[in-house]
Amino acid sequence: MESLGNWRRSAYCGGVSKDLIGGEVTLMGWVQKRRDHGGLIFVDLRDREGLVQVVFNPSAGADVHLKAHGLRSEYVIAIKGAVSKRPEGTENPSLKTGGVEVLAGELKVLSDAEVPPFMIEDECDAGEDVRLKYRYLDLRRPALQKNLRLRHRVCQGARDYLSGDGFIEMETPMLTKSTPEGARDFLVPSRLNAGHFYALPQSPQLFKQILMVAGFDRYFLIVRCFRDEDLRSDRQPEFTQIDLEMSFVDTSDVMAVAEGLLARMFKEALGVELKTPFARLTHDEAVGRYGLDKPDVRFALELRDVTDIVKGSGFKVFADVASKGGVVKALNAKECAAFTRKELDEMTELAAIFGGKGLAWVKVTEEGWQSPIAKFLTDGERKRIDAAVDAAPGDLILFSADKKEVVNAVLGRIRVKLGKRLGLIPKDSMSFVWVTDFPLFEYDETEKRYVAMHHPFTSPMDEDAGKLESAPLEVRSKAYDIVLNGEEIGGGSIRIHDQKVQSKVFGLLGMGTEEARAKFGFLLDALSFGTPPHGGIALGLDRILAIMTRSESIRDVIAFPKTQKAFCPMSEAPSEVDKKQLDELSLRVVKKG
Repeated sequence: MESLGNWRRSAYCGGVSKDLIGGEVTLMGWVQKRRDHGGLIFVDLRDREGLVQVVFNPSAGADVHLKAHGLRSEYVIAIKGAVSKRPEGTENPSLKTGGVEVLAGELKVLSDAEVPPFMIEDECDAGEDVRLKYRYLDLRRPALQKNLRLRHRVCQGARDYLSGDGFIEMETPMLTKSTPEGARDFLVPSRLNAGHFYALPQSPQLFKQILMVAGFDRYFLIVRCFRDEDLRSDRQPEFTQIDLEMSFVDTSDVMAVAEGLLARMFKEALGVELKTPFARLTHDEAVGRYGLDKPDVRFALELRDVTDIVKGSGFKVFADVASKGGVVKALNAKECAAFTRKELDEMTELAAIFGGKGLAWVKVTEEGWQSPIAKFLTDGERKRIDAAVDAAPGDLILFSADKKEVVNAVLGRIRVKLGKRLGLIPKDSMSFVWVTDFPLFEYDETEKRYVAMHHPFTSPMDEDAGKLESAPLEVRSKAYDIVLNGEEIGGGSIRIHDQKVQSKVFGLLGMGTEEARAKFGFLLDALSFGTPPHGGIALGLDRILAIMTRSESIRDVIAFPKTQKAFCPMSEAPSEVDKKQLDELSLRVVKKG
């Protein structure tokens, strides 16, 4: 293999334009493809900026031409040559450099390459495990390079916007204290403090608040976070958030900054102008109309409450649920009366996944209702239901009856499935919506105690604070989520800045004084030294980028992601470690089973 010597790149492959015709360039990159056309050899040379066609002509140098015969895909080469206009009729309009070619006069082979396990092209049919094992090859594909360059532009736009708005970029610790924030912590044993552990941060939440106590007023960070939870397409064990916190603000102030930030990010990355302010829904409105607290508002198909219509009906399932305080809701799948029994069974199976005990259905025809439940409802009840869901012949009405939470979850998921299946979702739309006024607490039936809907540092609504002890489940919080196309891309709240209120919330969560001090003593101490009202938000950078790039998984916008089993096929992490290392940490491995 040859060295660069005194050669230096003068242009990127994708930057060779008609303006350079007649001049000489020095290019370096990877061989995408070599084509031998008798006397002439054509090489598509690739770098991060794109492709350019390089021509090796024996008349321009027999030695160089002979050397080019040995080139193979993914060889790394450097060439010097003259930029020329492509002969008429050979232009490639789909290529940025399709109007020019480089006539090679010199060639250096800097590195050869094994035959890659898959083609370095956008359309790759290799399985994800193979692509992740050879991630360094996968990342050569133009589609992934484009995604990661967009990631850079988004982060750069975020830093510019926030810095220009008076925010200071800070850092918070990666090795911190284990605190209960919802998911499992990743723990790191301490060699210097045997038997003690750090935790990798699930978020920098506590440090954000400490910085407000410290008087930094407005700060942000683009930070890695870690959660040891079950994975799916929009989750990774390590992910990136854009976190910001502000003092002396209310919810509208934080929302305005977040909207401005998102607008800048979309403008910088995609050239898309976002219309602000974004729409807002209360939590009750979101789950009531769409079934989910992260509603996809790009299409209608809303849930309708028909409990009052059926509570005294002859259909025992509906009547019993209504009498026990449950709800009955309906969803009108327009023009879907032709669904087969198999398709209806699929909907019922989906309902069961989310806790539904069944799914009643009605096909609306010109003659009336076609359904097993039709005979149990009067003409008047059927007409009132038709009016409530705006039913017409050809429609399919789906019903769920259960506790409110179950019904909303069931029909909310079915709504999304129908939206995709029926083509109701506009592909190029970016629909943002704020969801506000979340409950402060939920009741965990398994643990028989209250748990925080968001996190235990969220401030209650001023007008609901008096209900903290008398009716905790009626207390609304100053929390807000930002939803894009049915995906939660961020969340935040106004924080509790009064130590007494914070201690009261800890108590309602079943945390005694000693436990609270053991877990959050440093925060409680800080709150006693003059704390400004403050609030903030965390935006999920990976999820935003996945939506921007229309990727199926956030793995396509992260340079080195893990599989759904939190494993890295390339580095083979996690892995076993040497016994000596375990001994230094006072640890031993006990294998289950």
